[in-house]
Amino acid sequence: QVQLAESGGGLVQAGGSLTLSCAASRYIFSSYAMGWFRQAPGKEREFVAVISYSGGSTYYADSVKGRFTISRDNAKNTVRLQMNSLKPEDTAVYYCAAARYMSSTYYDNTKYNFWGQGTQVTVSS
Repeated sequence: QVQLAESGGGLVQAGGSLTLSCAASRYIFSSYAMGWFRQAPGKEREFVAVISYSGGSTYYADSVKGRFTISRDNAKNTVRLQMNSLKPEDTAVYYCAAARYMSSTYYDNTKYNFWGQGTQVTVSS
């Protein structure tokens, strides 16, 4: 069974840091690109970051570039999102997602085949 499970969310003050983790089944991690999306209340789900299967390519939303870092450990079937200099506008439910192919439209959530259930990140001002 395909599974993605996020962890690491929580409450943090503005300027602080959090690291999100996503554990995936080996079936996914063997060949999938992995991404992070987020959804704030009343807003659409938006792209945050993506990393290719090899880890050689990464892309970020402009809003998080320079503050967030995506990485993966294929030996442990885990992808992480290191979030620094957090802002109140980063508050959202963060979702891990897996895509069978690294699409040129990696920011499009319809390109992802599997999703986790999400983890809440709240940044207080």
